[in-house]
Amino acid sequence: MLPRARISFSRMALVHLALVAYALVSLFPVFLTLINSVKSRNAIFRNPMQLPTAETFDLVGYATVLKQGDFASYFQNSMIVTVVAIALVLLFGAMAAFALSEYRFRGNSLMGLYLALGIMIPIRLGTVAILQGMVATGLVNTLTALILVYTAQGIPLAVFILSEFMRTVSDDLKNAGRIDGLSEYAIFFRLVLPLVRPAMATVAVFTMIPIWNDLWFPLILAPGEATKTVTLGAQMFIGQFVTNWNAVLAALSLAILPVLVLYLAFSRQLIRGITSGAVK
Repeated sequence: MLPRARISFSRMALVHLALVAYALVSLFPVFLTLINSVKSRNAIFRNPMQLPTAETFDLVGYATVLKQGDFASYFQNSMIVTVVAIALVLLFGAMAAFALSEYRFRGNSLMGLYLALGIMIPIRLGTVAILQGMVATGLVNTLTALILVYTAQGIPLAVFILSEFMRTVSDDLKNAGRIDGLSEYAIFFRLVLPLVRPAMATVAVFTMIPIWNDLWFPLILAPGEATKTVTLGAQMFIGQFVTNWNAVLAALSLAILPVLVLYLAFSRQLIRGITSGAVK
């Protein structure tokens, strides 16, 4: 029989190997988009898998993107919506998860099940009702509408993940804080949140990518020029009969970069959050 430490190490290595393999498979379309964004139109269709050469290298797509449309404003809108929505999801999701995991009350399980329904039922099914509500409150063509929708979309997953991690926080630590006179808010922000930071990073990554890449709600709730996001702005190069593939690939390449930066910033905590339950 193998020693327990060796078994744990083998499981950790297996998890890391699976994550690396998943990353390689996931990054291949990104790599393909990046290399084709700096190639001429003919080279894109003739040899899409080939790296750009001196003959096929062409930055016409990026020149078109910078000339047509206000992509600096689109990036700003996407960044504002994504950062604010993630912050609200983490704040309210963590507070709800702490309440469900820490306090026992009648209906605790039903409340957790109710929040979990948001994972199983897509929020897009309520698009008509959401649009009617935004029209009634005058929030159409505002970034606030997108922030509210994405916050509501991300909270169920945040509660589902964070509540499991918060149940592992030592009760002795929290009770010691109460004995020292800490309020429940101080226990939450100063004791619990630092211990579940890997889980917070995991929720942030899983929440960030769908928000940044979403096209549906920006098209429905904020299609105005002043509120366009990067994903929606890239659609201007896609026509009914003609598509400027150089510009489309260039716009998508520019849109990928912030996601990669944020992913790398959270990657260490993300791996810790995913692997923390794999090794006992």
